[in-house]
Amino acid sequence: MKNIITIATLFLSFVSFAQIKVLETVPVEKLGKVNNNYIQKIGDEYTVYYTSIQNDDDSSALRKFSFKNVNNDYASLYSIIMNGFTASPLYDIKLELPNNYIWLHYTGSVIPEKATVQFMVSSKEATSATSSVSEPFVKDQINKLFQK
Repeated sequence: MKNIITIATLFLSFVSFAQIKVLETVPVEKLGKVNNNYIQKIGDEYTVYYTSIQNDDDSSALRKFSFKNVNNDYASLYSIIMNGFTASPLYDIKLELPNNYIWLHYTGSVIPEKATVQFMVSSKEATSATSSVSEPFVKDQINKLFQK
C-alpha cells in the first residue's frame, strides 16, 4: 500500500509539472489568390496580403491589413469593392479598420470590365505612419481573391 501511494505521488508530480502542453490551434485557411496577393483566414480574423507597388520606403514588398469578421465584415468589404466598380462616376472610397485606413482607388475605363481598383493603405499609428499602394485589380481578380 505504501508503494502504491509513493508511485501515485511520483506520477502526479510528473504530470502536474510537465514541460510540454498541448495547446488548442486554430486552422489557417488560405482563401482566394491572385498572383502574389491572397486572403488568409485564422478563426474570425481575415488578413489581406497584397503586393505593394508604391511605399513610403520605396521598397516593393508584400503588405497586409487585417480585420475581424464581426458583423459579416468580410462580405461587406467584398460588396463595397464590387459596388465601387459600377458607381458612376468612379470615386475613391475611404474605409477605417482597427489599425489602418484604406482607400479603394478606382480607375475608370469606357469598358466596365477594364475598370481597376487599388488598395491604398495607411497606418493609424502616428509613430509608424506608413502607406502603400497595391497593384491594380480588375473585377474578375477581386472575385477570385474573395472566392466568389
